[in-house]
Amino acid sequence: MTGPVSPVGPVAARSSASLEAPPSPELAELRKAAEGFEAIMLRRMLATARASSFAEETPLTGGAMKQYQTMRDEHFADIAAKSGAFGFARSIEAQLAQHLSRYEPAQGGN
Repeated sequence: MTGPVSPVGPVAARSSASLEAPPSPELAELRKAAEGFEAIMLRRMLATARASSFAEETPLTGGAMKQYQTMRDEHFADIAAKSGAFGFARSIEAQLAQHLSRYEPAQGGN
């Protein structure tokens, strides 16, 4: 095991970061990329879930409705990734940040 699990959620992730110095440009870029990857993952999950619908094809469920649902799913995925609601970006960032030269992991209460 690697140790205790830290609190998960948008409040836990952002509160400790706001007390520290601003992140390095590399870490800020890594965070942005991790959030983008989380948004892509969420879009794919939503698209897969929506594809399994057994709804009948009607004029109200045609192309315009599918386009609206796609735009809504993309917007939701972007918001969820930026808020850290699912935590994928935080995990990706933590794993990849270990390879940055100036990154020092936060000390937890072991």
